[in-house]
Amino acid sequence: MSVKRRDLIRHFENHGFSLLREGAKHSIYTNGHKVIPVKRHRTLDRITSNELCK
Repeated sequence: MSVKRRDLIRHFENHGFSLLREGAKHSIYTNGHKVIPVKRHRTLDRITSNELCK
C-alpha cells in the first residue's frame, strides 16, 4: 500500500511544517526544529511515509 505525496504534505502542514526550499529531487519541510526531506514522487511507500512521520 502506498501514500500519495500530496496527502503526506497536507499532513505535515496540518502539524505545523512549512516548505523551506525546493531541492533537486526533494522538497524540504521544516517546523523550526526538525527538517524533513520529501521525495518528488506521486506516491511513497508506506514504510517511507511512516519513517518521515516519526
